[in-house]
Amino acid sequence: MIFDLWHKTKYSYENGASFCHNITTIKPKSFLGQTLLEYSLEITPTPTDISERLDYFGNSVTRFSIQQHHKELIVIARSKVDRNYEAQVNEAEFAKGKKVTIAETKVHLKATDSEIIDVRQFVMPSPLISNNSEEIRAYAAVSFKPERSFYEATYELMQRIYTDFDFVPGFTNIATPLKEVMVAKKGVCQDFAQIAIACVRSMGLPAKYVSGYIETIPPEGKEKLIGTDASHAWFSVYIPTYGWVDFDPTNNQIPKNQHIVVAHGRDYYDVPPLKGVIYSMGKNTMEVSVDLRPAKSQDIERVIQSQSQSQQ
Repeated sequence: MIFDLWHKTKYSYENGASFCHNITTIKPKSFLGQTLLEYSLEITPTPTDISERLDYFGNSVTRFSIQQHHKELIVIARSKVDRNYEAQVNEAEFAKGKKVTIAETKVHLKATDSEIIDVRQFVMPSPLISNNSEEIRAYAAVSFKPERSFYEATYELMQRIYTDFDFVPGFTNIATPLKEVMVAKKGVCQDFAQIAIACVRSMGLPAKYVSGYIETIPPEGKEKLIGTDASHAWFSVYIPTYGWVDFDPTNNQIPKNQHIVVAHGRDYYDVPPLKGVIYSMGKNTMEVSVDLRPAKSQDIERVIQSQSQSQQ
């Protein structure tokens, strides 16, 4: 499936800003099963300087500075993404991976090859996720038994979070400690992803944060409104002999074609869509609009023709 993605962020400053320096992480990744076909980034006012690079985790990040007085900052990212989950998954290998136990996973993690060394960093605490919560450890222990399949235990954890926690926008923000989310059993997708990661890591197992988008389907008979989607988050665990497998506790499902991956990190702190510093006084407000929907047929044909010409 080919999707059109549009993400707009607007900051308004009561007394204006004289300077800002920002980092965006909103460019979708390309990997087996997902291909970024087109991408553009529009920033107003025009940045004084701008650069793009890959960060430590392999995410595309854009740094930009605006060194002039401005009343508002508008960042619009447009992407066209080809998503093909079936091409991403080797069913035979996946079936084998589902049988790997938690005990076997821990033995595998003792290896010293470069891949496992990289994986082990996702067992460690991170800025927003600690490993010392007894409440989280106890919650995780219900599902994670040594001789149980790592996949099955994680799948059950995903289902439990979906059932036990209520989705309540505005109840939390990025500074809300996980222990408060755990007590209240309320939050949003980033909270649920980070609760799951904390649970997995508390068992000595690797889990990472995934930021991206999910296609929302309007009620039957209703037209989808432009800009009503939002950024999304889920988590991924490393299963020996197979690799990373994603889980979405907010929607109780394995992410497939409706999920567009933007970035991976230890937690939300590593991959917010936009972060930075400003020189300003007074209040400021932020508005975010996201739209993700299947690309129009004529746009798909144009992309195919463009790719065909570039390969000739």
